[in-house]
Amino acid sequence: MPNGAQALMKTLVDAGIEVCFTNPGTSEMHFVAALDSEPKMRAVLALFEGVATGAADGYARMADKPAATLLHLGCGLGNGLANLHNARKGKVPVVNIVGDHATYHVKYDAQLQSDIETVARNVSPGFVRTSQSTEHLCHDAAEAIAAAKGLPGQVATLILPADVSWGEGGVPCAPMDQPVPEAADDTAVAAVADAIRSGRKTALLLGGHALREPSLMAAARIAAHNGVKLFAETFPTRIERGAGLPAVERIAYLAELATLQLSEYDHLILVDAKAPVSFFAYPGKQSYLVPDHCSLHTLSTPEQDATASLLKLADTLGAGSAQPELQKSARPGRPQGKLTAEKVCKALGHLMPEHSIIVDESITSGLMLNALTTGAPRHDILTLTGGAIGQGLPNAVGAAIACPDRPVYALIGDGTAMYTIQALWTMARENLNVTTIIFNNASYSILNVELERVGAEDAGEKAKSQLDISGPVTHYAKLAQSMGVHGVRVHTTEELLKAMEYAQSMPGPHLIEAVVPESLSGVKRKVLPWLLRTLPSLPRPLTKALKKKIAP
Repeated sequence: MPNGAQALMKTLVDAGIEVCFTNPGTSEMHFVAALDSEPKMRAVLALFEGVATGAADGYARMADKPAATLLHLGCGLGNGLANLHNARKGKVPVVNIVGDHATYHVKYDAQLQSDIETVARNVSPGFVRTSQSTEHLCHDAAEAIAAAKGLPGQVATLILPADVSWGEGGVPCAPMDQPVPEAADDTAVAAVADAIRSGRKTALLLGGHALREPSLMAAARIAAHNGVKLFAETFPTRIERGAGLPAVERIAYLAELATLQLSEYDHLILVDAKAPVSFFAYPGKQSYLVPDHCSLHTLSTPEQDATASLLKLADTLGAGSAQPELQKSARPGRPQGKLTAEKVCKALGHLMPEHSIIVDESITSGLMLNALTTGAPRHDILTLTGGAIGQGLPNAVGAAIACPDRPVYALIGDGTAMYTIQALWTMARENLNVTTIIFNNASYSILNVELERVGAEDAGEKAKSQLDISGPVTHYAKLAQSMGVHGVRVHTTEELLKAMEYAQSMPGPHLIEAVVPESLSGVKRKVLPWLLRTLPSLPRPLTKALKKKIAP
């Protein structure tokens, strides 16, 4: 009979989990050995647990099924928590397998002993279990997989004691049946239809699975038939966009601009989304961004089928055969002149192939990314769902493994790049088709913006130095080369275009370090807080124009 680890491996692949992102230690050695017993399981080594967890997140976003992680005890799980937080906020299915000391060894409180369940519950609140016996291990695993897969999708954590793993008598468990998600009920659909028919200004706020093509097309038919505005949540887990798809305006990150976007609407309808709130609290500013005069409605929750709900609403409104307004093909021209962050985004819009995947963690450098890729060929964008930086490079690893025939572009700020720079090593080891573009402006630009937005006006040199990464300046191209990734540093727009075209022509991973000035610096950064404060008092046409300029 197989041991526990071997039976667990078969249970995983029989349930469709065929990739495991690993950073193992001693307690996981029997699981590692069992990898050779299952040819259907692909094992991908990460040099840091945050890379493994972020890669599992990116994989699931594109594969629409979970991968597994293999982590070493509570400390290893703790190292991966930030990207598991992002997965939790994005409602992404991930199955964590966390090794633990043998059950009989726990009482000795060895150096690496910790309370793994407590560590796990913050990012895995719906399913945390320590398997107590080899006999029951695979049933525990099957329940973990079912929990991860079920809508709305979640991180499920299975803790695997070493003796449960090496114990004989493991019995693989068949996959559990998954409940079929239902559409919104008739009452919810009728209430939303009444709001739309009221003649008052109405918007749909789409999130989660509602930002995939079938839902987008249904929502666009409703918009065309009934004059409804389409919004997307600020940081979508995955949004399908580009020529031939409906254009959807994302809610702005800056609360003042989000309030401006929503201020003219009397009804806001949630579809697999939550009501917009400010990313942080700010003195004297509201946290809840839905206007007081606006009525909030829910068409479908994350536990329901967003597409079926929108189709049901479209039928109720008589919009099922309406002609949706689709984005026309419109690439930006080839950029010229001084290299800036905006021109990097323009170059991507100009050159990116059809079916590209963009992993966006460009922070302030990517302010123009949406506007400059709207009419580009069909593509997906993955964003920073939980706000914990260090997601982008690992997400790109996972996305590339999930979709090996699609080019992946990782747009990364220089500050966030260093959180999970080890992902480059995994890209090289797996020969992944990822082009990473690092915006090197030698600044934590977003934090400098936030310093002034929160009203910390008396910040002195010591305070400001904590937000300054200008010395020593990191050379990302050299770091990439040291980890086996082709890396170049570019200072001009012409060098950038040449590097991007070379990356497109050559398989495998590439890194382009674009040396650019800050997008928000100097006078712009000083004026921004004042401008945001004055928006409510300005004429509406002017505020719309300013919003388009600041965050299109």
